[in-house]
Amino acid sequence: MAKNEACLGAIRNLLVDKKISSIDGILEASEADTRMTAFRILKTLDYLSSYSHRGSFYTLREVADFDENGLWSLGDVRFSRDGSLINTLVRLVSESSAGFSVSELDDLLGVETKHGALQAFKRTLMAREKIGGRFVYLSVDAKSRRMQKLEREERNADAELGIGLDATLLPDEAKVAIILFFSLLDERQRRLYAGLEAAKLGHGGDRKIAEFFDLDPHTVAKGRRELLGGAISERIREPGGGNRPIEKKRPRSSI
Repeated sequence: MAKNEACLGAIRNLLVDKKISSIDGILEASEADTRMTAFRILKTLDYLSSYSHRGSFYTLREVADFDENGLWSLGDVRFSRDGSLINTLVRLVSESSAGFSVSELDDLLGVETKHGALQAFKRTLMAREKIGGRFVYLSVDAKSRRMQKLEREERNADAELGIGLDATLLPDEAKVAIILFFSLLDERQRRLYAGLEAAKLGHGGDRKIAEFFDLDPHTVAKGRRELLGGAISERIREPGGGNRPIEKKRPRSSI
């Protein structure tokens, strides 16, 4: 028992200090008798295995500094808050506004995702459809998938026409005009317009548009969700809003 506790402490100290380690490093640091013993002790910790390098590196969940996509890397070793590559693919696809192609997933995760995505599709964890000449992985939820397809088709159309707000490509005059237009909108209209432009940009759009308009990214995300989720009321003004009706005055009698 005392030996196991010493091994446990040694493994935890190693992962806190070095952040990641292979099983050989864990064996060396803990002086565990066998790999099986090391794995048994490792399971008592809240650990994660890498989704890159065939899962051969380990870290503690408390050590990982996940980004907005739930991903973290040290050098070329990559981890996800979901653990395995397939679990990560399923979450990212289900949460996306327009699904992902394999090349987009490769860029996002920094590894080849083709085989993992195909396995998830065969296990009906993700859907897949051909949109704009290439396969796109989508949510298995019918409503979410429908919205993702619409957004993907709109992006494809915008790309063909060269439409989309990219502040890095806009001349200064255009930036001033857009910001002036934005300032004339009410709070709800600003949120929805920002959400629309973020949806056009795709991955990372919430952050980029938030920086451009000096908004909270959560506000932009809320506007995008309202648009894509169809949660927009057709009513423009609140009941009782608008100008007061003009009362017709009866002409005065001349008598």
